[in-house]
Amino acid sequence: MKLGKVEFCHFLQILALFLCLSGMNQAELTRSRSKPYFQSGRTRTKRSWVWNQFFVLEEYMGTDPLYVGKLHSDVDKGDGSIKYILSGEGASSIFIIDENTGDIHATKRLDREEQAYYTLRAQALDRLTNKPVEPESEFVIKIQDINDNEPKFLDGPYTAGVPEMSPVGTSVVQVTATDADDPTYGNSARVVYSILQGQPYFSVEPKTGVIKTALPNMDREAKDQYLLVIQAKDMVGQNGGLSGTTSVTVTLTDVNDNPPRFPRRSYQYNVPESLPVASVVARIKAADADVGPNAEMEYKIVDGDGLGVFKISVDKDTQEGIITIQKVSLILPTDSVWNSSTLGPFSDMTTVKIIVEDVDEPPVFTSRLYSMVVSEAAKVGTIIGTVAAHDPDASNSPVRYSIDRNTDLERYFNIDANSGVITTAKSLDRETNAVHNITVLAMESQNPAQIGRGYVAITILDINDNAPEFAMEYETTVCENAQPGQVIQKISAIDKDDPPNGHQFYFSLTAEAANNHNFTLQDNKDNTATVLTKRNGFRRQEQSVFYLPIFIVDSGSPSLSSTNTLTIRVCDCDADGIAQTCNAEAYILPAGLSTGALIAILACVLTLLVLVLLIVTMRRRKKEPLIFDEERDIRENIVRYDDEGGGEEDTEAFDMAALRNLNIMRDTKTRRDVTPEIQFLSRPTFKSIPDNVIFREFIWERLKEADVDPCAPPYDSLQTYAFEGNGSVAESLSSLDSISSNSDQNYDYLSDWGPRFKRLADMYGTGPDCLYS
Repeated sequence: MKLGKVEFCHFLQILALFLCLSGMNQAELTRSRSKPYFQSGRTRTKRSWVWNQFFVLEEYMGTDPLYVGKLHSDVDKGDGSIKYILSGEGASSIFIIDENTGDIHATKRLDREEQAYYTLRAQALDRLTNKPVEPESEFVIKIQDINDNEPKFLDGPYTAGVPEMSPVGTSVVQVTATDADDPTYGNSARVVYSILQGQPYFSVEPKTGVIKTALPNMDREAKDQYLLVIQAKDMVGQNGGLSGTTSVTVTLTDVNDNPPRFPRRSYQYNVPESLPVASVVARIKAADADVGPNAEMEYKIVDGDGLGVFKISVDKDTQEGIITIQKVSLILPTDSVWNSSTLGPFSDMTTVKIIVEDVDEPPVFTSRLYSMVVSEAAKVGTIIGTVAAHDPDASNSPVRYSIDRNTDLERYFNIDANSGVITTAKSLDRETNAVHNITVLAMESQNPAQIGRGYVAITILDINDNAPEFAMEYETTVCENAQPGQVIQKISAIDKDDPPNGHQFYFSLTAEAANNHNFTLQDNKDNTATVLTKRNGFRRQEQSVFYLPIFIVDSGSPSLSSTNTLTIRVCDCDADGIAQTCNAEAYILPAGLSTGALIAILACVLTLLVLVLLIVTMRRRKKEPLIFDEERDIRENIVRYDDEGGGEEDTEAFDMAALRNLNIMRDTKTRRDVTPEIQFLSRPTFKSIPDNVIFREFIWERLKEADVDPCAPPYDSLQTYAFEGNGSVAESLSSLDSISSNSDQNYDYLSDWGPRFKRLADMYGTGPDCLYS
């Protein structure tokens, strides 16, 4: 008959309990044969009981208290005179003792994993005197372990990685399970490991828990992750043992075991020939089953027509090979062979065919920069040089030339549209502009929108066309106490020309000044000259300023000369020869009138002039003419003046512009004393007609009378006429005539307009008492 796991476990517990009760004697007190001993003046006998350890089985599931052991003293004669007491850990709460028999029982279920043993104290007392008959002694109750705890993986679940293609037996990870049972007693805590899920790829060491690979050539690209279930079982793995499990996730890490592969063996791209340098021509990508660094690519060009024209680089994000142009001004190849390889030992090759498409390009000059020279003495039409450009396209269209006038604003040069010959169009001056940088445009005859640009630098060669002159404006002075031969000025010259060997100037006095008795000139032969005095006794009262003409000649071919006048002032100097004052007038001014006084007088005169101007301006503003506002019609206003006219000289009293403006139209204006509901009862105002014959003739007649009137003023004046015309279609508007007439007009509505119109309602109403109320 086979026992199940539960029945077998209960059987082992009963067997262990039986061995504990039968194999171990209960603690009994044996009478000692030793003699009594004395302590502290009192006669005491030695302890007459000997203790053994008590054992109790854990996890007792019975209903009755579990018997632990028995205490007994030799003094106990069985007559009930001795009682036993128990103290210490768990006394009374867990362990109880029969005070008459000394039997010890456990009242609660015990767990060895919570507490492995208990230390208690036992004592035998005289029941009557309650005095101890035996000394108090300690004893230990040990909890006997049973297999009630399964192994546990405290660090689970586990994750681990192992390189793909690892050999059999490669260690992956170690798992560890712990068992809370007593490892020193039985096999309850002896654990063995086994694998429940994960064969045949992995295995586990039964004793150590080390997981290892069990199959070779595991490919990550086929399957990159495995889930293992590991079991730990106590009782050395025997039946009846308890077990625990954990999961282990094993990931195969990548190794570089796959070569790159191009999806296609050849590629073809069409690109225009006008692409600039660094333009992307194509993108190609090789596939690699590996991941991470093992999938990083390196592309190379190994052969083909485009080795010097193209280059290939790697896009780090997409691992694509980017083909770009690295040279310019080259005819791109129509076929190019490319290769791509990885960082590892694997590689693959493909062919890339690049077809260059023709694009209508602008003309190209034979040189990026043309350098030309021309003399500034060149006549108009002189040929300076020639530029040349051609159409790089297959059509080779003819080219026409022109000058970009933004670079030649003064139009110094012309260019032949067909030959590209550059000629002078104006006289040139090197001193104004030594180098002219112009841009020449070359346009295709068939497509003028295609324009090429060439750059020409024209250097103007110098000729000797500028005479020398003083280098600066000299302020030369001579002291009144100067001695003969004294240097008073050193002069130099400049020349706008730029001779190849530099300037060389020659200084001398003009023929009319060569024999003067005041100053002489000495040429220093270094492009400078020195002015010296020939006498002494200069006086400002006699002559305060001297003019010395100096003749300067350059070394050009032909040489040019000029006469420059040096102004020399006579000054009063101190002992060190420093000029103090050079004004001759200072000697003839009155003694009591200084320069400051003259300035003060001049300031006063200017102030008086300003005041006079202000007064005149204010008086003129008082006589401003009477100017009527154009928006006002003076015929509708009566202006009264209490002053008399200014006579014939008063030409600003009136303005005839208002009378001459015959085109004034009167707009219809709404009466404020009529409500909007009955505005149609208001009489419309008539607009004056510009071509009204009556008024035009009346005005002309009055104008002729004024012209022939000998008493009329000889200037234009405003004439006012009270002419109303020949009649009106409205006839008389008199209120008296209206009230006396038999008009059918009904004015009863006036009584509805309120108290402001009450008087009119009374006057024009038709009621019997509305007239004289």
